[in-house]
Amino acid sequence: MANSASSPVRLLYDVRVRAVLYQVVAVALVLGIGLYLFGTVSRKLAEQNIATGFDYLSRPAGFVISQSFISYDSGNTYGRAILVGLLNTIWVSVFAVILSTVLGLVVGIARLSRNPLLSTLALLYVEALRNVPLLLYLFLWYALIVAVFPPVREAWQILPDVFLSNGGLIMPSIRWSAAHTGVLASATIGIVLAFVVAAFMRRHRVASGHARAAWPFVLAALFVPPLIGFLLFQPDLVVNWPEKGRFRITGGLQVTPEFTALLVGLGLSASAGIAEIVRAGILSVGRGQWEAARSVGLHDRQTMRLVVLPQALRVIIPPLTSSYLSTFKNSSLAIAIGYPDLVMVSNTTMNQTGQAIEGIAIFMLVYLGMSIAISMLMNWYNARVALVER
Repeated sequence: MANSASSPVRLLYDVRVRAVLYQVVAVALVLGIGLYLFGTVSRKLAEQNIATGFDYLSRPAGFVISQSFISYDSGNTYGRAILVGLLNTIWVSVFAVILSTVLGLVVGIARLSRNPLLSTLALLYVEALRNVPLLLYLFLWYALIVAVFPPVREAWQILPDVFLSNGGLIMPSIRWSAAHTGVLASATIGIVLAFVVAAFMRRHRVASGHARAAWPFVLAALFVPPLIGFLLFQPDLVVNWPEKGRFRITGGLQVTPEFTALLVGLGLSASAGIAEIVRAGILSVGRGQWEAARSVGLHDRQTMRLVVLPQALRVIIPPLTSSYLSTFKNSSLAIAIGYPDLVMVSNTTMNQTGQAIEGIAIFMLVYLGMSIAISMLMNWYNARVALVER
């Protein structure tokens, strides 16, 4: 009896049990405080006859959104309007991450160049972009686009059926339908399946010791799903051509000045920080790795690509995750230049419905969820590229 009674006490001396217990208690306290505050606020709002809850999401929004990547008009619901703002935020953030990564990698390597002119230009690039607030750059790029490019009626035709003006870039596009979405989903499945097949073939080759060509299986996994999707859904390849009128251009795909200014501002600002991250990661690799690579006949570019960068990733990935998170969260500054992101659409919704708590809760949960997803993805990749002691 004494041993059974003392067993819970002995468990408390286990570090892992205490760690889990502390986390459970902390989560319970946070949830308790949150429920208490929510109940108090709901009661006070009810006393003032202010509606609460998320029923308003099913009501017609009644306002127009200047840019949408899915079909939307003023007769749609507030819920669809918020979805449009979320997709706008994700769209510009993803492109900004890609742009900043490419520029940061190039500038970071240029900072270490033995060419003094190239390294100095890279240094000036980093210092100029890193030491100026992002909001000022957004205003700058937006003002340049509006001031430099001609009005819509005098738009430049830079390519056949491609027009550029202060109203944005307009180009031909495909009339999107549910069939195109099905083919896109099939292509996504093909890409994921190709990675899975490549990883399986790599493990099989290591385990068996037999060198077997993997590329036929990878190509089959990559192209068969979209081919099946194309034959199954049979999308219509109808091109929506832009038509230039006297005062405006109708049809086609329009890239707005707000989207362009936000993309350039976010991408360039984040690329300066990523360049320093890349430079620090490369400098963390010992000089002996360079000398060993040269001793087996590798050129400097081959050494950088095959030897140095793979080892530098273990230093680059953790701060790179923070940079990606900052880029995603900094996209909320889009409201300053009129880009209809999640925050701007939510603000419009709150102004019309008066339900500020629900609106703030929605975009806070969205930003939290997206940040956690980015962190999990980058942590998974960091675990894949981490060096393992033998």
